Formats: sequence, C-alpha cells, structure tokens
Amino acid sequence: MKRLLTTAALLALLPAAHAQQAAAPRQAYQDPAALKRSVEQFLQVQSGGLPGQVTVTVGAVDPRMNLAACAEPQAFFMPGARAWGKTTVGVRCATPTAWTVYIQATVTVVGDYIASAAPLAQGQAIEAGQLVTLKGDLTMLPAGIATDMGQVIGRSTNISLPPGTPLRLDTLRSKPVVQSGQLVRLVSSGNGFSVSAEARAMSTAGDGQVVQVKTSGGQQITGIAKAGGLVEVAF
Repeated sequence: MKRLLTTAALLALLPAAHAQQAAAPRQAYQDPAALKRSVEQFLQVQSGGLPGQVTVTVGAVDPRMNLAACAEPQAFFMPGARAWGKTTVGVRCATPTAWTVYIQATVTVVGDYIASAAPLAQGQAIEAGQLVTLKGDLTMLPAGIATDMGQVIGRSTNISLPPGTPLRLDTLRSKPVVQSGQLVRLVSSGNGFSVSAEARAMSTAGDGQVVQVKTSGGQQITGIAKAGGLVEVAF
C-alpha cells in the first residue's frame, strides 16, 4: 500500500514539473535585421559630407550565428577601414553576452569629377576648354581625383594624357611663381615689424610651396613661395 502511495505521489508531481519546464525562459537571439540597421546607420554617419550622392548597401547577415540578444550593439571600423567603396564594419556587444561580428558593406559615392576633354601635353598649362565634367562613382576611381575645375585650371600634368582621363591632383603641378636662380624678395612681418631682403631662389616652386633661397651673405633660408617673386619667411 505504501509503495502505491509513493507511485501516486510521483505521478501527481509530473504535471507540475512539466509546467515548470514549459515556463522556463527561452534563449533570446539577436535579430539579424537589427544588425544590418546598425551597420547602415553607422555608415551613413561616417559618409556624411562626402562629395556626391551616397548610397549604403549592407551585405547579408548569416541567420545561423545565433548571437545572444544585445540591447545596444555598437558598430565600429577596423584600423584602416573607411566609408568608401567595399568595406567591413564590426559590430560588438558588451552585455549581457560579449560577442563581435564583421559585416561586409559597400558605399557608393556618385558625383562630378574632372577629366581631360582634349589631349594634354606634359608641362602644358591646362585651360578650361581642355576639361570636361563627368559624373560617376568616385569610389571606383583612383584616389585624389579632381572634383572642381578650379583645382586644375592653370596647372600642368607630369605626363601627357589622352582625352577622357580623370585628373588626379597628385599628378598636377602648380604654375611656378619662383624659378630656380631667380632673384626674389624675402618678406616677413609680425606684431609691429616688417622686414624684407633680396635673395636668390635655389629651386623652382609654385604658389604656396616650400622653397629654399640664399641671401647675399650666403645664408640659406626656407620660406613659402608667393606670386610676384615673393618668399614669405617666418622668424
């Protein structure tokens, strides 16, 4: 009889145990769509101010990762990464469970750039009629592309270029305002004083470029070349 009572008691406890198991909370997982939104918002902020029309496309997030839900996921860049072309954004969580994932994305920037409309000879001063403004994805072009004609007019190229070539600023030279061997006027001014002296340029330089000069006494001085044969010196 005692054994029957014990068995009956155990059977009576089974529904309660089953109810406790059913009431146990399930593990909450991070929504992949929320991860994509975090990356998209991060890249939109990082790409603010870029020249042109910016479009952010975030790659697929593997739904099988089963990351623990995170109230405040934080997006970040790896060293050297930026919001330009194909890029990678990290997303990390600190609490309640620490994890980090990396998501692929693409940032396109459609804007104007300057290209040659006619053949450009090496060393020839560039005129407005030799240029054309084109539109395209700037992230697919070499770095340092000119985006305004004012950056190009009056300068010259290091090499001859065929028509349709996008113009890179690092391949353009400013028109010299100081020629090597030219007599220049050193000028310096400050609070309550102004000094000028004659010197000879030791190199050729464009407006705003650094140039070395030699005074009549043989002293070598470094200054900034300016139009009109002037060299500004800071004392």
